[in-house]
Amino acid sequence: MRAWRPWAAALLAGLCLLLPRLAPALTPEQALAVAEGTVAERVQAITQLAAAPDPAAAALLRALQDERVRVHEGRVWIEQPDGSAVRADSGAPEPLPPEAEAPLLNNRLRAALALALAALDLQEADPQRQRTAAATLRRALLEEPDEAFAPLLRAALDPQRQPPLDGRAAALLAQAQAAVELADADPARRRAAAGVLGGSGERLALALLQQQRAQETDPAVAQALRQAQQALERTLALAEVGGTVFTGLSLGSILLLAALGLAITYGLMGVINMAHGELIMVGAYATYVVQQLFARLWPQWFDWYVLAALPVAFLTAALVGAAIERGVIRHLYGRPLETLLATWGLSLILMQAVRSLFGAQNVTVENPAWLSGALALPGGLVLPWNRVAILVFAAAVLAAVAWVLARTRLGLFVRGVTQNRPMAACMGVPTGRVDALAFAFGSGVAGLAGVALSQIGNVGPDLGQAYIIDSFMVVVVGGVGQLAGTVLAALGLGLLNKLLEGWAGAVLAKIAVLVLIVIFIQKRPQGLFALKGRQA
Repeated sequence: MRAWRPWAAALLAGLCLLLPRLAPALTPEQALAVAEGTVAERVQAITQLAAAPDPAAAALLRALQDERVRVHEGRVWIEQPDGSAVRADSGAPEPLPPEAEAPLLNNRLRAALALALAALDLQEADPQRQRTAAATLRRALLEEPDEAFAPLLRAALDPQRQPPLDGRAAALLAQAQAAVELADADPARRRAAAGVLGGSGERLALALLQQQRAQETDPAVAQALRQAQQALERTLALAEVGGTVFTGLSLGSILLLAALGLAITYGLMGVINMAHGELIMVGAYATYVVQQLFARLWPQWFDWYVLAALPVAFLTAALVGAAIERGVIRHLYGRPLETLLATWGLSLILMQAVRSLFGAQNVTVENPAWLSGALALPGGLVLPWNRVAILVFAAAVLAAVAWVLARTRLGLFVRGVTQNRPMAACMGVPTGRVDALAFAFGSGVAGLAGVALSQIGNVGPDLGQAYIIDSFMVVVVGGVGQLAGTVLAALGLGLLNKLLEGWAGAVLAKIAVLVLIVIFIQKRPQGLFALKGRQA
């Protein structure tokens, strides 16, 4: 087991005395000892204050960590957020002398402060502060365990302690205690510690288990260490696989959202719409505008601006798409090269229009509170909430598109025109109107993709350029006009790309995926699902 530095040993001795006991009020001498002197003397003073849970001492330590402490001629002040100052020992307001200076803080003092404040926070009734403190102590002990922490941890985990310890904080402290007791003289404690670390899912614990196993002499404990190491390695391996699968599905869901609208327009009309990426961009900028409106007019509802942005982005992109189809594309049906060039020109016009309205720089689209943070799972697997939300959102959009195509009159006409346009026209289907509505619908779906992309990356005039090629690849691989093929192609390409990234790197993975797509299209040009219908 690695030894702690001498300053940490002194700190631990004080921390072990922390759990509830009465302490005298903060004195001017104690406050000055924290702010002035050698580093070793200041660490010792911090230790003594942490061992005495006095409100004034806790306030001084927190202010020192925030660099709000000032010292001059043997007196110590705490600077308040409003610019005023109070004496550190008494809390009485007192003007801050211009000559007062901030005490020096180095890494050694910051580490001592972090441990001291974590120990103090364990006495708070707030569960969140208890969890943060427990996480700090656990990480420190998993990196450098020391048996001097054992009394503190046992006292903190006492079921009778007041205030009661939060359940999650108790679990974190139990892992910290296991790290400390893994080298305990009692074999029973070592076996119990091995079991806790084996189920912790922490990569740092693996090194501790390996180190203790190399020097363990008790056969029963060695067996427990071996089993714990194997269990932890399995957890870490599963977490790594789970992380790869999740990132692959996340990328696949983004590709699906970007390609769904293109699957409708390209599958129905055979139009190579090079402005599809810019329709995604329009949806992202619509989200930005809605965010700004909520921030100015309804700040109390700001966390729900994303929900309001969904219909706005859909309608905005749909109107732009309808204008493109009525103004340009309907005059170029049956002329694919001209259509490609015309839509490419339209993409440039849309990008320049956005630059003129919003500027050439990226704009900031903030995540609402309920999309911030992440879900932490054993093995170090972290699932960001915004990515999880995009997976759910992609499934919801897919279900909505499938319902429109399968259960509505528009969907019936779209399927009829896709399978046999001349016959549909003979049956009275207004193919021109269907083309316009389908193109607007596909453009609106692209706008929804823009809402999702605004939550995971920068929003700028070039946003859509990063997804247009991938969208076409998804549609071609899945089969033109085939919704099921688009889903399988998007998720498959996302997973394949992430699997290859872990093996060959991002650039080579992209090249390999492109080569595999070319080979696939050579062997199966109709895609995963061939278009069904009579050919005239």
